[in-house]
Amino acid sequence: MRTYHQLTREQRYQIYALQKTGHSRSEMAEVIGVHKSTVSRELTRNRGQRGYRPQQAQSLAMDRRQKAIPRIRPETWVLVEKLLRQDWSPEQVSGRLKKEQKVCISHEWIYQYILKDKQAGGDLYRHLRCQKKHRKRYGTYDRRGKLPNCRSIEERPAIVNNRKRLGDWEVDTLTGKNHQQALLTLTERKSRFTLLAKVSRRTARGVRQQVCRLLLPVRDKVHTLTSDHGKEFADHEQIAEVLNLKFYFAHPYAAWERGTNENTNGLLRQYLPKKSDFQSVSNKKLEQTLSRLNFRPRKSLHFKTPFEVFYHSPVALTN
Repeated sequence: MRTYHQLTREQRYQIYALQKTGHSRSEMAEVIGVHKSTVSRELTRNRGQRGYRPQQAQSLAMDRRQKAIPRIRPETWVLVEKLLRQDWSPEQVSGRLKKEQKVCISHEWIYQYILKDKQAGGDLYRHLRCQKKHRKRYGTYDRRGKLPNCRSIEERPAIVNNRKRLGDWEVDTLTGKNHQQALLTLTERKSRFTLLAKVSRRTARGVRQQVCRLLLPVRDKVHTLTSDHGKEFADHEQIAEVLNLKFYFAHPYAAWERGTNENTNGLLRQYLPKKSDFQSVSNKKLEQTLSRLNFRPRKSLHFKTPFEVFYHSPVALTN
């Protein structure tokens, strides 16, 4: 049995297109996955003088929603704004409030709130993560040379892929402006918990020292480490010996095999854009960035934070 849900902007455009092609209301309902009475009500209530148009229909629906008795209290919106300014996405805000305080507020409402704030001259929209264009890499020839005694990712246990345990890490480096200094990033696959450190030069020795420094305090939660074939990981055997772990290497130009770490690097770029001068980035700035990532709820973790999953310790974030 279908239940009633408010139509989205995309569904309104579908209704418009289906109506133009002569489909019946029952057929429209079947295509967009709603009851036929929902389609009938939509075409009746949100019809203008020039017929049904999706943009106008969306505007009429939102106007009625705004004029309705507000069910979200002002103090809730204050809290929503506070969390948005911590760079949470509307979906993360919605999911965590429902999980922690049993407050139901859809991410669509939050997006509308941000839009109205922007139209009024506010800056909440600046805390949304930007979408950037990705360019396809066509080169396939690996010019970085071969590292000795590399263990291929194909040998990595299946339990690592399943994210069933804590302790399987991915590692990478981000270069700064003019390739001066770099950031070492470590991400745990199951919890998405992240560790960061600056390395003055992207050398094997510098990377080895920082990897060991970051992971030794949590060595009880370290089983495997996966990287690319960068020469900065040439000391992988020493790292494996010090931390008593298995070190694996992804295939060249196969960034998706280290998807957790690549995604984390993308999140870091919100705070440390490309061509940033890492030499001028203070340790305090790194700690603040790390806190934003590790204490931000993730949809993939059922709106728990990486910190909570990694340490099995709940944290009150919306109080």
